[in-house]
Amino acid sequence: MIKVYVIYPNNPGGTFDMDYYLTKHMPMVGERLKPALKGMTVDNGISGGQPGTEAAYRVIATLLFDSVEAFQNAFIPHAAEIQGDIPRYTNISPTIQISEVKM
Repeated sequence: MIKVYVIYPNNPGGTFDMDYYLTKHMPMVGERLKPALKGMTVDNGISGGQPGTEAAYRVIATLLFDSVEAFQNAFIPHAAEIQGDIPRYTNISPTIQISEVKM
């Protein structure tokens, strides 16, 4: 099992339309990546580790797949559409990380 993290830093001046992301973008992603997509979550950063500090990341989306190959085979045919939708909800450039689930 692998997790694909789509991480949006909490940049000064960054904007993020969570309503659009949850009601339009993520449902579209889920539809395009099925049946390879096994699950997904969206985390909205609310605080840093110390009281009164800002979260380092505005949003972290996690997508679950059986393997890197399963992710690539599902994502590549729809990459332009999925990535082209980003400006509709944010001016933040996301970072992508793929991790192997160990536990």
